Amino acid sequence: MKPFRSSPFFTDRLSTRAPIEGTVARGFLKTDTEFFTGKKAGRTPAAAPAQPALAPAGPQPTATGTAAPLQGAAAYPDDVELFPISVTKDVVVRGKERYEIFCSACHGLTGNGDGMIVRRGFRRAASFNDDRLRQAPVGHFFDAISNGWGAMPSYAPQIPAQDRWAIIAYIRALQLSQQGLTKEQAPAAANSNTPLPSGGHK
Repeated sequence: MKPFRSSPFFTDRLSTRAPIEGTVARGFLKTDTEFFTGKKAGRTPAAAPAQPALAPAGPQPTATGTAAPLQGAAAYPDDVELFPISVTKDVVVRGKERYEIFCSACHGLTGNGDGMIVRRGFRRAASFNDDRLRQAPVGHFFDAISNGWGAMPSYAPQIPAQDRWAIIAYIRALQLSQQGLTKEQAPAAANSNTPLPSGGHK
């Protein structure tokens, strides 16, 4: 039958039939929880800790209270700590391409949160080179890309899950490339807006 043509075969005289209840479109079953959500499979989501959820983007001041904030994976207990995909050179190269398209405008080419729109007055983005995000599990980055974080909107409609993981692999590479650099060598978020030559990558 041609789409939407009437048909005397069915009582409602419609040739186009509604999907059976519970039907899932091909490619949208998403049974792999860790791959499609960045969350650990089979766990009841824990209450989000106040410090990471309410922290503004960008470098965070050192806590002065008596209770130390949760750090690293402990701050995001539901997020996966290992990549659910094999991280290969091709994946990282793909992640670099997607990062430069979708992320560098805010986070900068070296991940210091000093992208072009930040230099032109927009709110400073988080620096991937802060200890807080160096220690964050990979699932946290996937959650932020998928659902947004602070002033950052969700990029799920623009970036498929496979590319989100590729971007995160590249972010980890960026973090390694900037680790151990002095303020004179790396673009310090506090006092410089100039990235390293050739993007500052090792």
